[in-house]
Amino acid sequence: MLPPLPPALCGALTGITLGARRRRGACLILDNPSLLARAQDRREYPSKRNMPSTRIRPARPVRPAVPGPSTFDTLDETHRQIIQVLGQLESLLTMLNRPGDAGPAAALASHVCRFLSGTARAHHEAEETRVFPSLLEGDDPQWLAYVRRLQQDHDWLEEDWLEMEPHLQAIANGYRGDHPEFLRASLPEFTQLYYEHIALEESLVYPEVRRRNAARGTTA
Repeated sequence: MLPPLPPALCGALTGITLGARRRRGACLILDNPSLLARAQDRREYPSKRNMPSTRIRPARPVRPAVPGPSTFDTLDETHRQIIQVLGQLESLLTMLNRPGDAGPAAALASHVCRFLSGTARAHHEAEETRVFPSLLEGDDPQWLAYVRRLQQDHDWLEEDWLEMEPHLQAIANGYRGDHPEFLRASLPEFTQLYYEHIALEESLVYPEVRRRNAARGTTA
């Protein structure tokens, strides 16, 4: 279980409040090569009995709020791309309501799958190896709590993506069925978590890592 954030930190963090969530024991897929290979190689349209159209994962625990999107002053380029893709997912749901947009919807779903399975995963891995270790040095409970939360975010984002990806792959292959309904149910939580994750990194974690690197005469 993650340690509670310090009272002063909880008072300073305002903005979006994440709905109830519970971790299901997910592990970051990048730490499991065989699981990553299966996820990346999965291209066939799964059978409906293996792809539920409703959410079945239990809710996750409530966590302290983090700064909202208004704190995005100097976004990392990959963060900009992630936010753009999240917006494209919202647009995809609108397109799926229009039968005449089947071709563009399939192309957009394919693009989103490539980005979230490739660029976004690589970005998370880079943070695990190049950003977080600096904050894990020492025994400052505040920064340790931040990093543990961000690591949990990576686990949850991967868990959510493994649930969503087969539905997007099906849409990319021209299928509709119940896939739009699943995405409408799952996307708000996925998007909210990503926005909070990026906000915490951009407003607090990235600046602190840059400060520490500058003090040591190194670069990020």
